[in-house]
Amino acid sequence: MFPLGDDNSQRRITPVVTFALIAINVLVFFVELSGGDQFIQSWAFIPARFNADPAGDAVTVLTAMFMHGGWVHLFGNMLFLWIFGDNVEDRFGHRNFLIFYLLAGIAATFAQYIFNPGSSIPNVGASGAIAGVLGAYIIMFPQSRVNVLLGRQVVAMPAVIVLGMWIALQLVSGVGTIAYTDESADVGGVAYMAHIGGFVAGLMLTFLFRNAGPSTTA
Repeated sequence: MFPLGDDNSQRRITPVVTFALIAINVLVFFVELSGGDQFIQSWAFIPARFNADPAGDAVTVLTAMFMHGGWVHLFGNMLFLWIFGDNVEDRFGHRNFLIFYLLAGIAATFAQYIFNPGSSIPNVGASGAIAGVLGAYIIMFPQSRVNVLLGRQVVAMPAVIVLGMWIALQLVSGVGTIAYTDESADVGGVAYMAHIGGFVAGLMLTFLFRNAGPSTTA
């Protein structure tokens, strides 16, 4: 089930922050490609390194949110941000949406960090912040229709079903990760706890930000 778009007929403002975030993520990815492993090691969030020097490594909590592990990782994240971010920005306003996005991403990073604080694997990606956006979307637009590619057909489905299936997958995968008992293994993969943490943060933050509305836009 591959999302293609949603209903934007009620959107009131141009989602300039969503567009800017997508542009920054793409730009940073090209810088990442040219910088190679050295760039990744310098700017990714590495739990074990953060443990050793939290103050000196604090900036990576933010920089890691704009890095990605590959083209598929980047494309998937930006697609979800493109489809769902504009509607959330419309409700929150530009400034509040940016603050919301960054807070959800930070919460996601620390959710993964708490789960495995001694890991030396670089953590990168906007997935946690975008999971927060999905959490906001599912609260504010549960009945909005999302066009998804289902097999060879495009089908319009309620957002609560599409995103509900997404979070269910994260929960199942996250439980599977916790159940993995080989503590000596330190290999890369999908940071499911970051997805869950970002989603939960998005749900909670929505009640704080949704009442502000576009009147607070910057």
